[in-house]
Amino acid sequence: MRSRDHAVYVISVAAELAGMHPQTLRIYERRGLVQPARTQGGNRRYSDIDIDRLRRISELAAEGMNLEGIRRVMHLEAENDRLRAEIEQLQALAADARAEAQRRPPRRDLVPVRQEVTIFGGQRLGQ
Repeated sequence: MRSRDHAVYVISVAAELAGMHPQTLRIYERRGLVQPARTQGGNRRYSDIDIDRLRRISELAAEGMNLEGIRRVMHLEAENDRLRAEIEQLQALAADARAEAQRRPPRRDLVPVRQEVTIFGGQRLGQ
């Protein structure tokens, strides 16, 4: 099974799958909204991820958004996805650390220390 990021579709097929005209794909590429892979001969090749991106661009355009707005929304969506993945990773690390801490026996070499602060004049603050 090939991966979703493997660029296999020529521009006419990608345009048909995305429901738009091939010239629209060229415009989106010039505007930096999509970056298809290129063959050694310079022909564009689109992946399933590119097709999904084109469909999302089409949805946003249908809602009345201009290309700059679409670029910003898609940038924020990508950043949101990245941050969610980072949160999941950190939550997994925290869960692993908690589980490890529960497996370890308690440390007997640590002794509670009473801390005090003395203010000039003999007044004491502390626990």
